[in-house]
Parts: sequence; structure tokens; C-alpha cells
Amino acid sequence: MNLVGKTVLITGASRGIGEAAAYAFAQAGANVGLIARSTDAIAEIAGKIGEKALAIPCDVSRYSDVASAVAATAQTFGGLDVLINNAGVVDPIGHLQDTDPAAWSRTIDINVKGVMHGMHATMPGMIAQGHGTIINISSGAAHGPVEGWTAYCSSKAAAYMLTRAADKESRDKGLRIMGLSPGTVATQMQRKIKASGINPVSQLDWSEHIPPEWPAQALVWMCTPEADAYLGDDISLRDEDIRQKVGLV
Repeated sequence: MNLVGKTVLITGASRGIGEAAAYAFAQAGANVGLIARSTDAIAEIAGKIGEKALAIPCDVSRYSDVASAVAATAQTFGGLDVLINNAGVVDPIGHLQDTDPAAWSRTIDINVKGVMHGMHATMPGMIAQGHGTIINISSGAAHGPVEGWTAYCSSKAAAYMLTRAADKESRDKGLRIMGLSPGTVATQMQRKIKASGINPVSQLDWSEHIPPEWPAQALVWMCTPEADAYLGDDISLRDEDIRQKVGLV
């Protein structure tokens, strides 16, 4: 999986899947732009990677932030080939009637509008150059309801339709757009879910969650032609056939 000379922009890169993806893409030879609200965290990750990494403070819910980050990454590395829309939150956890409407709206701002912002800012340049890959981090919650996660399920379902609609509009322009549904991953989000105790996911033992390095490796694989059969759809890491193709068996 040689990505030497390619440039990848990763949202929510300060921890979890985003952090693991930053290291995985750098190891594959790519330049990586890291964006997140946690300035110190992405600066530390970029420092470990070295000159092939750029850390940019960014709130994906603000389009101006995202557009500036995309422009800075493209200017620094001479273009942009891959966007990983990873930033996301699971709050508020609770039954719909008990949740804070403002917190519910904030999840939509990050999980839906944040994904759209990334796509909107990167697609013109990708279309102009005739190629580009956009991968949106999806979830099983995009395809089925989960108790206590009305905001998260709704936002991930919307992001899934963004993946499908954008693929329909731009595949013939050279863009590769798809989603990755990683399953349950051992990240800080799972600790928050565990503490809620509100649904079966919160009852899972920590050992049942996969390490963030697995979806990171899958994201690198999805940037190769081997994943072209899945354009416009979600790839699930729960699928043993997919794990075998990625090399996770």
C-alpha cells in the first residue's frame, strides 16, 4: 500500500481512529494534514510524524475553518488526494425526550454538517485534478436504531446518504466516495458509552472492541483500487471477508 507523494487530510485526528489513521497513512508514505479542535494533541502527533505532517486547529462545524484547513493542506503539500471525514461525537446519550435539544443539534453540526463541509471544500479541487478519494466514517447506527442514540443514529444515517448521493453525482468525474463502518472500537467514545449503561453496546466487555489500528489499516486499503467494488456504499469491518482483504485476519 504505497501512497508516496499522496496527501491525506484527516478530521478528528487528535485521538482514536483519526490518530491511528495519521500514523498509518504516514507509514504508507503519504503527507498528512491533521485537523481537530485539540490543538496540542494534533501538534504532538504531527511532531512524531515529522515534516510530512501538518497540524491545523479546526472546528468542522464551521465551514470557514474547514475551507481554510483544506487550502492550507493543499498549498503545503501541492495538492490533496484523500479526505477522511472522521470527526464525530456520540452525545447526547439518553432517551429522546430527555436529551438537550442544543446538544442534539451540536451532534448534527459535527456529524452531518462537518462531513458535508469537508466534502464541499475538497471536491472542487479533486474534480479539477480528475481524481480523489473521500471516506466518511460510518457506523452500524447509520443502518439501524440503537436505544439512547437518537442524535448519533440520525446523524450517521444522514452521513451515509451524503456518501451515496455524492458518489452518484461525482463518480464519473473521477472521485471515489465511500464509508467505513468499523464496528465498536476501543476509543474514548466507547468509554463514554460504557459509562452511560443505557443499551447493549454499553454492556460489552472492553476486550470485545477492536483496536483503532484496524480501521486505520482499512482506510489505507480503501484508497487502493481493491476497494473500488464498494464505491458509494459502506464497508463494514464486521465482515470477515473485508477483514481478510484488509489483512486483519
